[in-house]
Amino acid sequence: MRNCLISLQNPCMFKQASCALVRSLLVFAHTSSPAMAPMKAMKAMKGSKAVVRAMPKTAIAAALAEEHELKRGVCSKIIDSLATLAAAEVKKTGKFVIPGVAMLKTRVKPATKAGKREVFGKEIMVKAKPAKTVVKAFPVSAIKKSI
Repeated sequence: MRNCLISLQNPCMFKQASCALVRSLLVFAHTSSPAMAPMKAMKAMKGSKAVVRAMPKTAIAAALAEEHELKRGVCSKIIDSLATLAAAEVKKTGKFVIPGVAMLKTRVKPATKAGKREVFGKEIMVKAKPAKTVVKAFPVSAIKKSI
């Protein structure tokens, strides 16, 4: 603290102190571990990533309304009816295709037996689980080719 006060009062000492500080920083930069440089770069890249958000229903409805000169509320109702139609059709037939977008399918996951399983080197007890039907979505080839 005393050195700082002296250097601020005397401009020549301040200049010498700042040069010494710059030299010490340069020496530190050259002697620091080169293995740490990629880690710092990776952390900087992680921080600079923009958050990607999916387009909400209102934005989809607004885009459709603008393109086809309809009201946004009408387009929102069309999206709702498409969702209910898809749910009913998948439940009934097990398959529903939205042309040019995706195909929804059901798949039956088999039941699992109770018993001991080795997970990460430890034996644990696993409860029995019943078979269940799950819904899977597959993009159509037109979407795959466009990306």
